[in-house]
Amino acid sequence: MSEDMYSVEQVAERLGLHPRTVRGYIRAGRLRAVRIGKQYRIARADLDALTGRPPAARPAAVPAVEVSSIVQVDGVDRAAADRLGTLVLAGVNTVHDPAHPLRVQTVHDEERRRMKIVILGGAAATADVLHLLDAVLDGGNGLLAGEAAHA
Repeated sequence: MSEDMYSVEQVAERLGLHPRTVRGYIRAGRLRAVRIGKQYRIARADLDALTGRPPAARPAAVPAVEVSSIVQVDGVDRAAADRLGTLVLAGVNTVHDPAHPLRVQTVHDEERRRMKIVILGGAAATADVLHLLDAVLDGGNGLLAGEAAHA
């Protein structure tokens, strides 16, 4: 709790009033205050509301960016799809940013020998997964290179 709190005397000094006048404002409901023991404490926001000053500006929130990507990999049998899905999910699970979770779903179509990988998340994390996939699938030299020889 970082909000500034003032005593009746501090508020009276800031406003150029007598402390009794400030207490009168509190009792009349013109100035909000919290009673702690036998003394009142006035929050900065309540003092600003009384004087008509605008509240302190808060920094603007950074807009959230989410990327949706679908990667289609052709010529994949069930075993290779399982290996690729496990690899991608393991890569995703090593990134622990609770504020920006990365979600991945894989689907394999056995009949068409096609796999789709759906990635939802922040731009940087999604790019990392796409780089991982690119490295693993690297033309004929990657994870599926042996599959073409078996087909």
